Amino acid sequence: MKVAHARCKILSLTVLMVISSSLVWAANRTESSSEAAVDTSKFGTLDDGTVVELYTLKNAKGATAKVITYGATLTELWVPDRSGKLGDVVLGFDNLQGYLGKHPWFGATVGRVANRIAKGKFTLDGKEYSLEINDPPNNLHSGSKDLSRVVWKAEPVHERNGAAVRFTYDSPDGDEGLPGRLAVTVLYRLTNNNELQLEYTAKTDKATPVNLTNHSYFNLNGDKDVLGEVLQLNAETYTPVDATLIPTGEIRSVKGTPLDFTHPVAIGAHIAEMKGDPGGYDHNFVLSADRGKFKLAASVVDAASGRKMEVWTTEPGVQFYSGNFLDGTLTGKRGIVYGKHSGFCLETQHFPNAVNQPAFPPVILRPPSVYSTQTTYKFSTVDRSGSDR
Repeated sequence: MKVAHARCKILSLTVLMVISSSLVWAANRTESSSEAAVDTSKFGTLDDGTVVELYTLKNAKGATAKVITYGATLTELWVPDRSGKLGDVVLGFDNLQGYLGKHPWFGATVGRVANRIAKGKFTLDGKEYSLEINDPPNNLHSGSKDLSRVVWKAEPVHERNGAAVRFTYDSPDGDEGLPGRLAVTVLYRLTNNNELQLEYTAKTDKATPVNLTNHSYFNLNGDKDVLGEVLQLNAETYTPVDATLIPTGEIRSVKGTPLDFTHPVAIGAHIAEMKGDPGGYDHNFVLSADRGKFKLAASVVDAASGRKMEVWTTEPGVQFYSGNFLDGTLTGKRGIVYGKHSGFCLETQHFPNAVNQPAFPPVILRPPSVYSTQTTYKFSTVDRSGSDR
């Protein structure tokens, strides 16, 4: 009887182990069904028949980023508020036609040289180069046919902690008047920690200036303007500009000015003090941490939704732009009219006109060196007191 009882106990233990293993397998299978994924679909077609693809990145928590091959452009970014409700926090259009028309670089990868070059001219290794004057009297983002106006190649990338897609573009020698063939790569990665990571690399066969960035317009609260959102910048200095928004070459303290965001300040708190036409912020801030070090550049909190965004980067500067030129003439996604201050930009970058300012961090890439930068937009939430959750 004891032997039979022992065999019964062994059998019972075996059955329990099998059931336990089955439950673990089922749990793992359920978890894998909610793993991050990349889906591909058609977004539209150019007049020449080129198909523009849409890549949808979804993480295990349900956050979603959508990027199109035209301009390697971020079109949507859905992240949760404090109640867990997802909302789209970037400006853009519902269809390709909007991106083909005139717009202020919504969500685009811009370059080869982001920001302004004074009078569209620079000299490199004894040769003067002239670029398009598309922001009179200066060149802006390399011209009207920069990297935001071309179709990139794309491929999904397998990631263990999120969903990713890699975009590549081969910019020919002389593209937009710039020297050297430039092979550019931008990796978008949406992690399971609700981080949108951007990794840029570039190689050239000839010395050339390179300064890549993403030009997304953010709005953490939905349809309202962003003046009530609270910004903090890890920048004690900035680069003053002339009347045409070209840096003077000076690096000046923000202390005692409307540009002091070293502590949390509502975007609209001092914006009326920023004179000009149309006024507002459009300035490069010098990040306080060591150049090349991956560091916190900025944080923005929207008290109403509880959404918080941190910007981390290896770049030495960040251009804070408060959407001053948005004037209600553009209608975006879901029929939203984009009026003044409908969104803000935090463009991680080297400094504007650095190619003509020897004292600024250099932007010249020479072979065989590889251009490599990283920027991360990290999303979380705060409670109604403003404390992290």
